[in-house]
Amino acid sequence: MSAGGVDRLALGLAALGRPAYINLGRDGELPAERTVDEMRAASWAVLDGAYAAGVRWVDVARSYGRAEEFLAGWLAARGQPELTVSSKWGYAYVGEWRMDAQVHELKEHSAARLREQYAESRKLLGDRLDLYQVHSLTPDSPLFTDRELLGLLAELAESGPRLGFSTSGPNQADAIERALELGLFSAVQSTWNPLEPSAGDALAAAHAAGCHVIVKEALANGRLVVTAPPAVDRLATEYGVGQDAVALAAALAQPWADTVLLGPAGVGQLRANLAALDVPIDRAELADLAEDPADYWKQRSALAWN
Repeated sequence: MSAGGVDRLALGLAALGRPAYINLGRDGELPAERTVDEMRAASWAVLDGAYAAGVRWVDVARSYGRAEEFLAGWLAARGQPELTVSSKWGYAYVGEWRMDAQVHELKEHSAARLREQYAESRKLLGDRLDLYQVHSLTPDSPLFTDRELLGLLAELAESGPRLGFSTSGPNQADAIERALELGLFSAVQSTWNPLEPSAGDALAAAHAAGCHVIVKEALANGRLVVTAPPAVDRLATEYGVGQDAVALAAALAQPWADTVLLGPAGVGQLRANLAALDVPIDRAELADLAEDPADYWKQRSALAWN
């Protein structure tokens, strides 16, 4: 019995489109010199490996450095293979390809930012852009009251790609419920993992209502691998896989999870991630690991860009 088919997996390029990111455990996988050319080559190698394994969804964002550019180049070089492409708007990458940048990204949910970034995404990805998502929607986002922005989103919903949103923070459930009430979105991408499962009920309700549910950060930005709890270590030993496969299998075991994102920094991590498909974990087996959402997100916000 497997945790799910490869058709439920998507490849995220957050760890590969820019030289610095908050994920733990990247150093051993990334090129020694994180130049644009080296990171492009690493991205293409992971894209090749994922496609060969049957993964047919790639997720990027305007704030992932050159991720859209890398993906566009790969698509052109590989003869435009069939896959679903999703991207996100709302954060701008301002790190200038520096490891030591004081600020790596800036968030703005406004009509001006949507116009600017949608044009940038379409320039790179063209009609390959299947799903365009609000990046890191929270209950206090101005999106909920900005009439100009809501009007622009309504126009895109009529003539552009499908619209979705991602969520972050300790109040993901509230953001999910409020966003779906707008009637604009057909997909939601939220953080869910054994340490932070608080959005589970809201995601189950979204799935039941016909919304496509995408799980991100299933490895808790690497915490479930680098500092794995004993229960994860035990299951990894039992099934002969890495801790990453156990955490991903836990996400795949959720019946409301339509798609689970992988975020490898290299081909080795990709192979290890794919082993999740052969881990028959019980959906509640790691339920005791849940942390208080406020504590979880406080720890996440303290992770260093490296």
